[in-house]
Amino acid sequence: ETLVKMDKDGKMQPGLARSWQVSPDGLTVNLALQTGVKFHDGTPFNAKAVKFSLERVLNADVRVPTRFPYQPIQSIDTPDDATVVLKLKSPSPTLIAALSWTTSGIISPDSVTKLGNTAVQYQHPVGTGPYVFADYAKGKQIKFTKFADYWGKKPYYDTVVMNIVPDAASRETMLLAGQVDLVITPPISDVPALQKNNNVKVLLAPSARTIFIGINNQDPALKDKRVRQALNYAVNKEAIVKSLLFGAGDVMDSPMGPSLFGYAKTGPYPYDPEKAKSLLAQAGVKDLTLKFISPTGRYLQDYQAAQAIAGDLEKVGIKTNLSTMDWATYVATIGAPPDKNTTQLHLLGSAPSFPDASMHMVNFTTDFIPPKGFGTSLYSNPAVDALVNKANVEVDQAKRQQLYADAQKLVWDDAPWIFLWLQRFPIVHSAKVTNIGYLPNEKFDALYAEPAK
Repeated sequence: ETLVKMDKDGKMQPGLARSWQVSPDGLTVNLALQTGVKFHDGTPFNAKAVKFSLERVLNADVRVPTRFPYQPIQSIDTPDDATVVLKLKSPSPTLIAALSWTTSGIISPDSVTKLGNTAVQYQHPVGTGPYVFADYAKGKQIKFTKFADYWGKKPYYDTVVMNIVPDAASRETMLLAGQVDLVITPPISDVPALQKNNNVKVLLAPSARTIFIGINNQDPALKDKRVRQALNYAVNKEAIVKSLLFGAGDVMDSPMGPSLFGYAKTGPYPYDPEKAKSLLAQAGVKDLTLKFISPTGRYLQDYQAAQAIAGDLEKVGIKTNLSTMDWATYVATIGAPPDKNTTQLHLLGSAPSFPDASMHMVNFTTDFIPPKGFGTSLYSNPAVDALVNKANVEVDQAKRQQLYADAQKLVWDDAPWIFLWLQRFPIVHSAKVTNIGYLPNEKFDALYAEPAK
């Protein structure tokens, strides 16, 4: 479990920390911990366990793909068993939200030398949650059993089994056959039929995952922002969401989703092919042909959407050479540094791990351009950099909100992406089960599921 928990609206709630307080200068965070909590191995949860877990996240010898939200932590003090004091190198208004991310889940210090674990290679997790890790068959199945001594509300089911089924059609078949109770991301074209099926319930959960066309902002043909704006006006996003995504998307009206702190509505770019043609004419563009790549099966209807977008672009006089490739090759291609990057248009998704603008606006900063990061549009605007960097350390939330809003307006006008939609997260479950929900970072919530009455 984490020190802080996120609710379905993206708000932070108490977890293993029952409360927290940040000093006025933003450099000290006091965490008051829950008491009477035990780990699954029977050892007590306390401040020393929190210190151990967070220091492990910061340990360079441990592989942590996204460590940066925790790097402002300079030291961790434990004045007593129920108190943790984080001293920061610089203000980090996102740290509390980062403590809701499972990367910072608290583990039993004793467990790193048992069950085949080491501090670096940790394969058998021992936490404080309502379920105990029982067994994992790689690529097939994970089993959990109820923890009798759980400190919080007890779940209904004694055992939970998660089957790993990569094929969407197979997941749907298992659900309809009664072999499983819940699946995520069925074939999206089947959603209308599933919504009419009384034996199942469909949730098209909102998420913060933005789907966009990355535009190579350093390509000579695309450097003029009027060209990039024209691309945005040329695409009929509403029609694509309705006809190809079967409603499982929300057209973007900002560079990021509304569930993130710092969101400000700045758009939209309505479908206006005549305006697109006018902007292209103003930019002196004629007979433009662009290389366009898209993954297949990575996002909802990704290649099909790319085909529709290519058709819309052709209507305003822009031809595309559309192709696809395997995901590993795709990532390497779009993530190449500017001097080796040959992409012009590419379809991609971005999903922040916790609901804060800092996790998303990094996409539009110069420091995120490959090879430093994954800013695949190769976009750079010093004014945006300054606003985002200032917002990332601003402790006054109102000022921070305004800084992010100002940055979003600049980004929207610069149009480094073709802003498409926020992809919804389809969850389908048996009508025999109730209390199924979701979190806004593409997670289902079935912790307190129980039989429907």
